[in-house]
Amino acid sequence: MSYARLVRFSCSSGNGAPAKAIAEGLAPQIRKQTGCEQVVVFGDADGEGGLFVLWDSSEHADAAAEIISPQLQQHLSGHVSAPPDARLFPVLSR
Repeated sequence: MSYARLVRFSCSSGNGAPAKAIAEGLAPQIRKQTGCEQVVVFGDADGEGGLFVLWDSSEHADAAAEIISPQLQQHLSGHVSAPPDARLFPVLSR
């Protein structure tokens, strides 16, 4: 069974620069993690953004989260008013 990790954040500065930095700097690191099938980084000019990552197992998703979460926090530090909302969902259809 595949899993999808959805991480959403709102930048207090109201700009999309953090999402762009995540797309350029963090997405390649996520792609290198065992079990990663796809990474999508999204964001708009108002500062709403996030990540959508498909994983081959919940174990690989959780192992990668331990490595990637601190890096994500560094990218978002000083830019968000609240911690990002991160959830892992079983994939029902592809």
